Parts: sequence; C-alpha cells; structure tokens
Amino acid sequence: MLSSNYIIDYRHDIIFILFRILIYTTLYNNFYKMSKKLKLNDALITSRSLRSENKDHNKDISTTTSKYFNDKVVKKIEKKKRTPVKIKYEEMENITDSKINKIENLQEDTIKEDINVINKWEPSNWETIVENIKEMRKYKTAPVDEMGCHKCTDPKATAKVARYQSLIALMLSSQTKDQVTHAAMQRLITYGCTPEIIAGTPDDTLGKLIYPVGFWKRKVEYIKKTTTILIDKYDSDIPKTLKELCQLSGVGPKMAHICMQIAWGEVSGIGVDTHVHRICNRLGWVKKPTKTPEDTRIAVEEWLPRNLWSEINYLLVGFGQEICLPRFPKCDECLNKDICPFTKNTKNGMKEKI
Repeated sequence: MLSSNYIIDYRHDIIFILFRILIYTTLYNNFYKMSKKLKLNDALITSRSLRSENKDHNKDISTTTSKYFNDKVVKKIEKKKRTPVKIKYEEMENITDSKINKIENLQEDTIKEDINVINKWEPSNWETIVENIKEMRKYKTAPVDEMGCHKCTDPKATAKVARYQSLIALMLSSQTKDQVTHAAMQRLITYGCTPEIIAGTPDDTLGKLIYPVGFWKRKVEYIKKTTTILIDKYDSDIPKTLKELCQLSGVGPKMAHICMQIAWGEVSGIGVDTHVHRICNRLGWVKKPTKTPEDTRIAVEEWLPRNLWSEINYLLVGFGQEICLPRFPKCDECLNKDICPFTKNTKNGMKEKI
C-alpha cells in the first residue's frame, strides 16, 4: 500500500499540471485573437496601399507617353461636329400647296360633274323608245340594210380603194335614195371606180354614170376635185381625220362622221341625215326644235350615251324608211305610239314644224 505522503504529493502534481494547462490555454487563446487582429489590419493596409498605387499609376499613364511614341507625331483625334439638318420649309409648303390645289381642283371637277349629271337633260322614255325601234328593225328589211353606203363598195377591191368608194358613195347619197345611190355605185364599179380612173374620166361620162342622183351635175365637180386632192395629197387614199374629210369638196359633217366609221372604224360623232333629223325632232330628243341636221347632231350628242352613236344612224334611217315616214307616218304600226310626243301632238291637231 502506498503511503499517505505519496498520495498527497501525487495530488499536488496533478493540480500543478492542470493549472499549467489552464494558463497555457488562456495564453494561446489570447495570442490567437491578437494574431487575427494583426492579419486584418495588414490586409486593410495592403488594400489601401494598392488603391493609392493604382491612382498614382493612372496619373502616370495620363501624364506620361510611351517610349514608342516619342518619335511619332501623334494626331489628336477630334470628334466630328454634328452639322444641323436644314429643313426647307418653303419647298415643303410649295409641295403641300400644290397637292392641296390638285385636291381642290379634283374636288371642284367632281362637284361640277355631279352638278352636270344632276342638271343633265335627257328626253323621257328614250331608252324604251330605242328598244322598241330595235324590235321593229330586227328583220332588217329597210333599203339601208341592203343598199346603204356600207353596202356600195366592191368586195374584191383593196382596202385603200374600198375606202375611196365608200367616200364616193356618201357624196352621191346626199338628197338621194339608197336605191339610186347603190345603182350608181354599181355602174361606177363596173366602169372602174379608182382615184386614177375617175380623175381621167370626162365630166360628161361621169355624169352619165351617176345620173339620176340628186344634184348630179354639181356632184360631178365635187367628185373630180376631191379625187385630184386625194391623189396629190393623200397618195390616192382618204384622210384619217374628221377635219380633213370636211375640207374636201362636197363632204359635210354627216358624210365625214359616217365615213370615219365605215372606212376607218372610228366613231367620231352621229351621222345625222334627213331621216335622223326628222325623227329626233318628232321624238322630242332635242331640247327645242332644231332647223338643221348639224344642230340636231349637237343636241343629241349632249345626252345620248356614246356607246349608241355608232348604231343610232342605222336604226333611225331604217325606221324612217319604213315606219316614221316623212309624209303619212305609220303611227298605228309603231311600238312607241303611246309614248311618242309626235303621236300625241298629231291627235291634238298640232302641225309638225320641221
């Protein structure tokens, strides 16, 4: 067994050791805390020094030049100045004004057209009357259907000669029935109806060929003069314009309009002869009674749609030859008897003024 003294010494050593451990532990902890504080301060000092060094470095960069550029001429880059855009207000105003003027002009034209449409005069029932005339003409039994000027040319002739023959037929048709005109043209074609042959034909021979057309002696002079002009000025052809046709001897507006349609296939106006002139006045197709065919043409063209101009002469001429005769018209056979102003006036005892 251990002695009591030994035990006491042992305990004393243990207490001493524990005391030393406690002291060392306390010192270590204090030292560790101190070292952490010192490291943090060093870091702060280092970052501050770095920032200050960077500032100094930037200053050096901005104030110093690289050795590479010592011998070079460095051009200072200047910013381009912005040039202000000049707006030409006057030109824009002019453009705007011109556009506005055009719009205003278009509006005025439209308004005028609307007013013209509103104020446009046209005879009553004219469309019904036209349809009824077409119905009465559907069998094409009138003289104009078989012996009109469009039927007077030689089918074997060239286009140029056929145009010349159409013009001669129209010149002969004035104040002459279609049957007489057609017969005279057949004699001329048999004789030789070309510009060169007619120009060399004696006047008395030509007169015998066209007789008995109305005013045959005067027409001989017209035909010879016109033929000479066609040879000299138009290479034996006929003019292509209405104005030039009307300048020929013995050619009036009615002949010129019909010739433009037959010879050239162009509708320049309505051909108004005695039949068309008479019927348009009877039907009330003119605002007021007209005295001449030309006055009638102008009056009818003001309201009749242009798409009917080419056929209205043909319709009315045949209608005038068979139904609406100059004397003793066959009103009882007419499909327009209930709406025709002439029929009403005749029943009321009014006389025709044409």
